Parts: sequence; structure tokens; C-alpha cells
Amino acid sequence: MIGGTGQGQDVTRNPRSLLFMCRMNAVRSPMAEAIARSVLPLGTYVASAGIRPGERDPFVDAVLDEIGLSIERHAPRSLEELEDDYFDLIVTLAPEAHHAALELTRSNAVEVVYWPTPDPTVVTGTREQILAAYRDVRNHLASLIGRHLGNGMAASS
Repeated sequence: MIGGTGQGQDVTRNPRSLLFMCRMNAVRSPMAEAIARSVLPLGTYVASAGIRPGERDPFVDAVLDEIGLSIERHAPRSLEELEDDYFDLIVTLAPEAHHAALELTRSNAVEVVYWPTPDPTVVTGTREQILAAYRDVRNHLASLIGRHLGNGMAASS
């Protein structure tokens, strides 16, 4: 079964339904959703949501395209906008999302895990410096997903 609700614990290798949550579903959670879809078995339901919806971020498209992934049909959405509300596992990527997930699931038998993930939108500088921050987050997520959920997917550089 899935581990506890702390940081970095091992989780079921292949949950049947998985939700990634962050603050605005614009950067971290859609990136994690795209990566997870690429490594989890067909038929695994993977979704992402935020505490509140944000705006699409073109840097996410750029760094996912570098590893052959796309979120072209993704529109940032909030928890209230999810089509399904039952998940085997919820992976939170920001402190606010973790607290919201724990509150939402306190009476449900769903596991919530927290993978602290930096917010690349706070990085300033040149376009290349900003892209480097987004790549770091992409690689961090790919590593966590590969280690905890997938079949050893290596992060791209």
C-alpha cells in the first residue's frame, strides 16, 4: 500500500488514479502530470489541479518540449473543476496545496504525500536563467516520479 503522509516516503509504484496538486496548476502540477503520464502504465488516471487556477506558463511548454512531452491541451484548473474527485494518491508539490489536500481528504481513505518542489516563477534574470530554473524543477519532478512511481525514468538534462 501507499506510505504515510510525510515527505519523501515510498508510495505505491503504480496507483490507478493520481492527482498532482500545487498552488495554481500552471507550472509544477501540470509538469508532473505530463511526466507521470509518460511513465505510468496506460489506463492510469493522472490529473492535476491547483488550489486556484492560474495562467498557462510558456516556460513549462518550452522545458517539456525539450524532453518530448507536451501539455498543449492543458488549461489550469482548480480542485472544484476536476472531473473526478477520487484518487488513490494525491501528490502535493507546494505547502499550501499539501494543507488543502489534507483538509479535503481527512474523512477519505486516500493517501497524501508531499514532495517539496521549488517554484521557478520566482526566479529572475535572463531568459536562459529562468529556463534553467524550470529545467531544474522538471528534472526534480522526473526524478521523484521515476523513483517513487515509474519504472526508473531518468531526468533529462
